[in-house]
Amino acid sequence: MAYVITQRCCNDASCVAECPVDCIRPTPGQPEFATAEMLHIDPDTCIDCGACADACPVDAVFAVEELTASLERYRDINAEYFERHPLEAELTPAPAPARVPRGLGTLRVAIVGAGPAACYAADAILQRADAQVELFDRLPTPWGLVRAGVAPDHAGTKTVSAMFESAFRRDTLQYYLDVEIGTHITHEELLAHHHAVIYAVGAATDRRLGIPGEDLAGSVSATEFVAWYNGHPDYADRGYDLSGERAVVVGNGNVALDIARILTLNPDELARTDVADHALEALRASNICEVVILGRRGPLQAAYTTPEFLALAHLPNIDVVVAEDDLHLDAEAIDPALRLKYTLAEEYARARRDPAHKRIVFRFLTSPTAVLGTDHVSGIEFAHNELVEENGQLVAGATDRTETLETGLVLRSIGYRGRPVPALPFDDRDGVVPNERGRVLADGEPLPGVYVSGWIKRGARGVIGSNRVDSEETVDQLVADFTAGRLAAPARGRPELRELVESRRPGFVDRAGWQAIDTAERTAGSATGRPRVKLTTRKALLDAARDRVHPRTPAITTAAP
Repeated sequence: MAYVITQRCCNDASCVAECPVDCIRPTPGQPEFATAEMLHIDPDTCIDCGACADACPVDAVFAVEELTASLERYRDINAEYFERHPLEAELTPAPAPARVPRGLGTLRVAIVGAGPAACYAADAILQRADAQVELFDRLPTPWGLVRAGVAPDHAGTKTVSAMFESAFRRDTLQYYLDVEIGTHITHEELLAHHHAVIYAVGAATDRRLGIPGEDLAGSVSATEFVAWYNGHPDYADRGYDLSGERAVVVGNGNVALDIARILTLNPDELARTDVADHALEALRASNICEVVILGRRGPLQAAYTTPEFLALAHLPNIDVVVAEDDLHLDAEAIDPALRLKYTLAEEYARARRDPAHKRIVFRFLTSPTAVLGTDHVSGIEFAHNELVEENGQLVAGATDRTETLETGLVLRSIGYRGRPVPALPFDDRDGVVPNERGRVLADGEPLPGVYVSGWIKRGARGVIGSNRVDSEETVDQLVADFTAGRLAAPARGRPELRELVESRRPGFVDRAGWQAIDTAERTAGSATGRPRVKLTTRKALLDAARDRVHPRTPAITTAAP
């Protein structure tokens, strides 16, 4: 029996290199890989060896006979991909990544950020050079959006952090957590202690709607709401009005679907996850029974991925509502690659509904025109759109027909946006640091020794695993520059760096400190049947870290026998 890739696929592509018969597609380097929602296994070629399942960092690969009811459809999804894209007789293998030649000494790199893009970059450097890497983050915890962005009910996706833990268990990588660049140490000081600095700081703000009433109480960004229920210490003290029966989410990407699930799932289901305790308490008291998701274009152009849309069908006691009026296309005439997305919308439109269930309602072809209210949100007004062809593309054009929905909570979820990075150039229009394949550009010329990776490099698009290919591209440039002698040797080394940081940020969180936090959270979770109970304030996190910071737990400094 063949293996099947399922919903949790993160596009990391670790499985591709492990497959002995090369039957996983698309692969990095193929044009469709950059926009693929997931990878697929050819059932006719798979030899059932299981190497892909062992390699998957998020446990998304299953043998066919292991598929649960909620994943059964992925047998056909994998097979149908190869009906559209028959496996090539010969696929030119990707060239092996360039390594730093022996004899050039130790490459020292600082990485600012500790999310997936940062971690993939660190892993690539450690595999390709005799290197020392320092990982900096302003939070006392690593893993970025894996910890503070992935929805609590997607526990499998979070397991990618275990891969990073394993890769970073030796002293070649050191943690400098709760250290902020520009406050505790400058960009210039980082360069003085390293050959290169990679900024992988993500996209920390949200895009605005630009409509009246957007700043009313009760109108909030998805960025903050997601951080709140995930226990981000900057947002733990926030409160949200969940007293009404309806919430409206503007935007229909995967984050919008995450929010809709969190607001409608039975809190007893969430109580088995790592959702923040303060959020769980608020959700238990919530009156929300309907979440309306507004999308600017039609079902075919919706920003959510097909796997996430499909997963909604298996939520207990929740109806997914799509209006038949929004479905006017012949499914058989649709591009086969998009057909399932549309077919699912048709299935939701025809599905039976239970008045006792909560509801996730999709409204397509809508554009908000105003958030209504005086001191607090009382509703949202939106225009109905129609799709028109413009320069060969279907775009949403507003009509003069408007509608109003009553609600006390509006969440804008129309995309993340990067912030300026101290001492680096910034493209304010696109919300990124100008770069060429990861080399930071100032006035069109590379800044020696300065690189970017992840969303601050390419914009806020892609999933967790997309950062692997992105980071490897950046590391390619860094390795080439170091090998060619284009990077200045650092004037100071590791001992001087630690002394400097300790003088500016006494008690910063190092490896032992993070291990103490991790242990404290996991121990608290095991007592209640949860993966962990998150510490959600800086004080609680730092108190846990300091329980074990001194004496420090030694890192592994030699290879295992």
